[in-house]
Amino acid sequence: MELEVTQEKLNKALSVVSKVAVGGRSTLPILSNVLIRCDGGKVSLVTTNLDMAVIDYLPTLSAKDGVVTVPARVLAEFVSNLPRGEKVSLKTEGIKVKLAAGKYTSTMNGVAADDFPELPEMDEKKAVKFSMGVDEFKTGLAEVIVAASNDTTRPALTGVFFSTRDNTLFIAATDGYRLTERRFVENVKSEVKAIVPASAMQEVMRSLGDEADEIEMIFEESQARFRFGEIEVISKLIDGSYPGFHELIPKDTEVKIVVDRAELMRMVKMARVFSSVSDGAISLEVKDQSLVVSSISNELGENESETPAETVGTGKKSFSARYMMDALNSMEEDKVRIGFDNTATQVVMKNEKSDNYTHVVMSLVR
Repeated sequence: MELEVTQEKLNKALSVVSKVAVGGRSTLPILSNVLIRCDGGKVSLVTTNLDMAVIDYLPTLSAKDGVVTVPARVLAEFVSNLPRGEKVSLKTEGIKVKLAAGKYTSTMNGVAADDFPELPEMDEKKAVKFSMGVDEFKTGLAEVIVAASNDTTRPALTGVFFSTRDNTLFIAATDGYRLTERRFVENVKSEVKAIVPASAMQEVMRSLGDEADEIEMIFEESQARFRFGEIEVISKLIDGSYPGFHELIPKDTEVKIVVDRAELMRMVKMARVFSSVSDGAISLEVKDQSLVVSSISNELGENESETPAETVGTGKKSFSARYMMDALNSMEEDKVRIGFDNTATQVVMKNEKSDNYTHVVMSLVR
């Protein structure tokens, strides 16, 4: 195999795929390698950890067919330290890989590609497909993924749930203490229910650059593929049923607040300084046309802040300050709507004008 490529192109592709290479933690050493394949002049770089794979199709200056695997970290570090603007040539002699760029040369010990895991085939004719703009995808996913769980004893909650209803594709995540849901793609004809590991979705987020305007989402029974520009991220789906959550989202609430988001974030941050170390608890009290955020600590003292707000009803709830900050950081607009019933634990947060994103935080029992 021989190929020639600019340092910038190769460095960028390696920075995308090398993050998935497992390294020394795996019982399969070849998973620390990147597969470089040239077939019909088309060059691809592939890494996998068996649950997920990343493919970057590399634009080259010239290429001759062949395939080899080399340590991803070593290759990525070598290429990243080459001067920008250099042309990099890569040539295989058996399983040895010779690289040259100007006055810089290196020979790496590769591994035959025979032992590299085969990526599962996907029948795209039978698969379910959706497409949307990259910017909207990044915004929506960032809003939702914050609520995904890290508790591996409940695998379904460690993923992002893609589902369709009313001809709309939604994504959702929950860790049992908070819930996020975002309207993703409207006017869809296909149906899907799929739980994609949050780790795979984070890899998609990291890999998204400025080159692609659209992302294609493809779902099969056991896997999903996200394709944008020259990059593909393939992931196994989490096997299991996602818990029903729509009944947890109140359609209406007796207490309603519209408040400036930046001011509320400031108040929550100040209250968090004085909140209990154990749970970061703060209190939110709705009065007539004002909102009060407070906290108290036997060791540190107490804090109270008040700001004007549009209100309906009165009431008081206690929250995790961290969860409240996560929710406010997820919002896009200058003002946020908050609603709750005094007899329920669910607190609903939305942007003031848009109704495409819902963030539910469970209040603390006091």
